[in-house]
Amino acid sequence: MLEKYLDDLENRIDAEVEEDLLSQWNDFIGGRFDGSIFSPRRKTVSPAVVSWPRVFANDTLDDFELMALQQLAACSGTLADENGSIMNVRPNYGAGIVPSIFGAEIFLMEHESDTLPISRPLNGGADAVKRAIEKGIPALNSGYGGRCLAMAKYFTELFAGYPKAAKYIRIYHPDLQGPIDICDLLWGAEFFLNLVDNAELVHAFLALITETYSRYMKEWERVIPPRAGYSAHWGMMHKGRIMLRDDSAMNLSGEMFDEFIKPYDQKLLSEFGGGAIHFCGRGDHYIDRLAQMKCLYAVNMSQPECNDMETIFQHTIDKGIMLIGLSREAAETAVSRRRNLHGIVHCW
Repeated sequence: MLEKYLDDLENRIDAEVEEDLLSQWNDFIGGRFDGSIFSPRRKTVSPAVVSWPRVFANDTLDDFELMALQQLAACSGTLADENGSIMNVRPNYGAGIVPSIFGAEIFLMEHESDTLPISRPLNGGADAVKRAIEKGIPALNSGYGGRCLAMAKYFTELFAGYPKAAKYIRIYHPDLQGPIDICDLLWGAEFFLNLVDNAELVHAFLALITETYSRYMKEWERVIPPRAGYSAHWGMMHKGRIMLRDDSAMNLSGEMFDEFIKPYDQKLLSEFGGGAIHFCGRGDHYIDRLAQMKCLYAVNMSQPECNDMETIFQHTIDKGIMLIGLSREAAETAVSRRRNLHGIVHCW
């Protein structure tokens, strides 16, 4: 089923166009972009020759071929749009991948919503957490863990006969979230009370989660060796090899960020050559602490309207940390106020 779609992509990929786009991103990452807002563009677009079908998220979860078709369709759309997105694919199993490795049940959304699944908390609250700690590192191929690694191998096998696809379509690491988010997903809502009432247990669980995360990433890199110097994620490039998610951080104070998030994120950033951090919602109340981490090269944030952006700018781009995927409205508002963006803000 996939052959005609892979043929379509291979025939439309223009090495000169892709190399030019990579050069634009490399200049940006290397600090050689001298404009205000970085918005890379393909020199030419290449519309699809065949009709690509829509594939719903739920249909891909037990079918590698449909998963590949869904991901490759996004690459087809990228080639047809001058938007300077890097073509990339991943095992797309949602935010519950690491929780599923710990035995969390996966909850599927309604088919028509076309939304990735999520995990349910472990049954038993703090007692379940204690049992997980006693068991130690879970089997990395359990839950969606093994499926993600197998899907990555499937991608490499698919691209074996398509040299341009193999070179210019990046296979990027799945949504492993970040230690604090995984802890939140596994523990459930009472997790936040335990930050105060049972901090020692929270730290023990975060340590286990972080070590599990580290071992899983090493398994991932055995299947998909990192490319030197940068990673592609969500069509963007950033320095380093990992993209952490700290969505739960918006619920915590700066002091709690220092205690429960920073040391575990730092361990992973240091171990995997640095990278980027994503957060949703508000982050201006802890951004100064986030910016202190070593090997943090980029931040990707949602909902700038929930933040004091001047505070965000002061603790990211003013300190050499790039903002990637920032909303154009937020960036253009800053430019209109004559705010210096230092050439390290990316917008679509």
